[in-house]
Amino acid sequence: MTARELLSTSFTASSTADEVVRGVDLTGIRAIVTGGSSGIGIETASALTATGAQVTLAVRNTAAGDAAAETIERSTGGIRPRVVRLDLADRTTLTPFVDEWSGPLHMLINNAGVVTGGLERTGEGWELQFATNHLGHLALALALHDALALGASERGGARIVSVSSTAHMRSGIDFDDLHFERRSYDPQIAYAQSKTANSLFAVEATRLWASDGIVTNAVNPGGVATGLQRNFTAQQKQSLDAAEAAGVFTYKTVQQGAATSLVAAVAPEFAHSGGHYLDDAQEAYTVPNDADLAQHPHGVKEWALDPAIAKRLWAVSTDLLRV
Repeated sequence: MTARELLSTSFTASSTADEVVRGVDLTGIRAIVTGGSSGIGIETASALTATGAQVTLAVRNTAAGDAAAETIERSTGGIRPRVVRLDLADRTTLTPFVDEWSGPLHMLINNAGVVTGGLERTGEGWELQFATNHLGHLALALALHDALALGASERGGARIVSVSSTAHMRSGIDFDDLHFERRSYDPQIAYAQSKTANSLFAVEATRLWASDGIVTNAVNPGGVATGLQRNFTAQQKQSLDAAEAAGVFTYKTVQQGAATSLVAAVAPEFAHSGGHYLDDAQEAYTVPNDADLAQHPHGVKEWALDPAIAKRLWAVSTDLLRV
């Protein structure tokens, strides 16, 4: 059996968000961007708004969201996104967010994420990075499934973008101890596990929902200096600096970081094809699970695309959310 040819686009690692959406008309499209008040999120939301899309910023801090909406309004000549509170680590905020939504949804950009310097837990006792980056976004997508299906039937397809990271290469999913109840806590491994989960979500969501016209792809924005690093420990910062010095990655601008999310959101190549992991605006090649990150700074590990692992993670995660 010959290997499938990877999907490719005309964009590169240096392409910007504005370049990806240039000439794209999303008038009538409704989109949600989580974590849309800063960093890659605000650039993604701004680019979508500039195309005519009706964007909702789902943010934990509404004051920051309002400031972002004002910035976007100024840059787009008067188009202001909606701002609605959503804390992905607090499920009590999910119900009012979803209850406020009415009608179709065409794009869900699962962009928000947290990095912790030490062990933090939610009220349920879940490890915070896994709970926010993975479980919160899964709960949101499940709650908005019908709106996405409606959007897909209306427009011939709906898309979910799941923002992962090169960090996924550090860890697969530890089903025996998802929440670090027995093993020693390492914030880098916890973050890596959550980013692997973001990719596996794209695999299983596409398998389950492609028949509804909904496809999901995971993206690696690349190395971008944003507020996400504000909680890094000294060890995490040293690790990042060492990786940059070794050539594992080169820092991108925030505009460049948002580009791959927008490729997954608007590029025709990914309109009806999901379950992929994108890197530098292209579908990434797969590397073995034992591959060294320094030797393979790009690509996606097998454990992040394994359909059996994706199916198991979905089952375990949805069971957690039911409690």
